[in-house]
Amino acid sequence: MNPIEVIKAKRQHLTRMANQSGASGELSALAEMEHWVPRPRGAGLKVLLSALAEIGVVIKGSSFDAVAFPTAEEIDFTNPVAVRSALPRMTFIEIKTANQERVRPGFTGFFFALTEGEIAAADALKERHRVALYNNVTGELLLTSVPEILARTKSMNWQISVQL
Repeated sequence: MNPIEVIKAKRQHLTRMANQSGASGELSALAEMEHWVPRPRGAGLKVLLSALAEIGVVIKGSSFDAVAFPTAEEIDFTNPVAVRSALPRMTFIEIKTANQERVRPGFTGFFFALTEGEIAAADALKERHRVALYNNVTGELLLTSVPEILARTKSMNWQISVQL
């Protein structure tokens, strides 16, 4: 391979591996589920994390993308009383999106990462933490859990991420 071919191959690999449309995939998954609301931001997220901490559940705000309710419900996440009242009905959803044609039905061939925070949240929240696998190409959505994902994993590559 000449240097130009190596560069082209590397770019193709990076394009395949990069999740450039993850945010749009999350929005698509949210639109599919009528009882899901996006993770609150700012003050609403602080109130929610504080309410969780009050019941002994300490998680990172980045460990979930949405909150699911059993029925359609509107909640003011900046109101601590409303959040504490609604907390027992909340399920925390981490959304992972697939954008590659190679991902087959049932998400066979889907390669993605679980962060330390997502795994810790799954452990702390137990059945109240779910992972939504969403295929942007086909529209397929699979609601699963971290333990279920680990049970069907074909390979794992552990890594350390650092910021300097």
